[in-house]
Amino acid sequence: MAYYQVQVYTQKAKVFDDKEVVSIIVPGEDGYLGVMAHHTPLVTTLGRGKLTIEKSDKAIEYRVAGGFLEVGGNRATLLVDELELLAKEAERA
Repeated sequence: MAYYQVQVYTQKAKVFDDKEVVSIIVPGEDGYLGVMAHHTPLVTTLGRGKLTIEKSDKAIEYRVAGGFLEVGGNRATLLVDELELLAKEAERA
């Protein structure tokens, strides 16, 4: 399984930083998009919706409202305007 680094920032602090993420699903302006390891470089704006961070053993969910996503160099960086934790860690069976 391939992993990559995901970092999530608000205006106040770094909220998430992990180097063993399998995938993320983010709300883009025109719909949801998924990012996995070695994704093509990308910069896009974020809309309102649910951000899901998938690890091999759990999923972490946030509600986001606006911001930016940058993907490149096997890393995804999210700069979000608003962020709320929805489900801390949903364990995988």
